[in-house]
Amino acid sequence: MEYIKLDVNEHIATITLARPPANALSRGVLSELDHAFTEIEQNDNVHVVLLCGEGRFFAAGADIKEFTEVEDGATFTKLALQGQKLFDRIESFKKPVIAAIHGAALGGGLELAMACHIRLATEDAKLGLPELQLGLIPGFAGSQRLPRYVGRAKAAEMLLTSEPITGLEAKYLGLVNSTHSEQALMGDAQTLAKKIAKKSTFTTRLTLELLQYSIDEKYEDGAKREAELFGLAFDSADGKEGIEAFIEKRAPKFQNK
Repeated sequence: MEYIKLDVNEHIATITLARPPANALSRGVLSELDHAFTEIEQNDNVHVVLLCGEGRFFAAGADIKEFTEVEDGATFTKLALQGQKLFDRIESFKKPVIAAIHGAALGGGLELAMACHIRLATEDAKLGLPELQLGLIPGFAGSQRLPRYVGRAKAAEMLLTSEPITGLEAKYLGLVNSTHSEQALMGDAQTLAKKIAKKSTFTTRLTLELLQYSIDEKYEDGAKREAELFGLAFDSADGKEGIEAFIEKRAPKFQNK
């Protein structure tokens, strides 16, 4: 695989996003993640999955440059649905998935982390969904998962302002389970993974199945509508302007249409 690394040791499969400098979630990264989870699903020696990022970030967003290659909103909607399918697969995975977040988990990076069962973060990590800054909206079900963890009011604030929160604030809000120093993050994540790996894989699987019942019944409808509006935002004048402004490294000039 070109964009991720997969290592299995002591019943723990560690998936490392390795697409510098930001580990942006391109279609290639998403495809390789899907392939990695297929391998892990079929490997009975793996009891727990640990997801992390190489370099400065966990994952600092989607690949905005790749957006310029998308033809139209319908294709953009299809891209969103593909990402949602993968993240739904992770959320309903039959083996526990732990995200170890450092640096930043923004946009698609945070949407990926929110699909994991457990999240650990460094105290100063930045977590947010800044899509409105680009004249776009979240596309990988971020608008549906974020309120589940931080509450509707805080989710509205984060989405509408595009302002990220720190790992410490995320812990206070319940978005992450715990915070750690940069030096201790991976060691602490490994310790947690080893503790879970000692449990019966049979009863662990049953527990993860039961947790799925706690998901709101309207989630599926909301995620589907998000994908549709993701495409609508891409086709809008402001969506085009936001992407161009990002590529040109300037502030966007939105026309509100």
